[in-house]
Amino acid sequence: MILVDEPLWPARGRLWSHLVSDVSYDELHVFAEMLGAPRRGFDRDHYDIPDSRFAMALWLGATLLPSRDISARLRAAGLRRPKHLSRPGP
Repeated sequence: MILVDEPLWPARGRLWSHLVSDVSYDELHVFAEMLGAPRRGFDRDHYDIPDSRFAMALWLGATLLPSRDISARLRAAGLRRPKHLSRPGP
């Protein structure tokens, strides 16, 4: 299932949402492509999408959830990639 949180995260003069899948990264990448999100928006386990694409994400079928619930769903699905695990080693 594709999940999205409210665009509440400020950066670069706009608000951003997190777009995730609790099924697979493949599902997430396909949905992001339909949404028109560039691949550079993918960050470890989610896409950062601007507030201007939020309504379209919902229209395409994303389910709105609070951020804490999105994190819990990613962990439960085994798809959470914390920052400390994605950094290269020394």
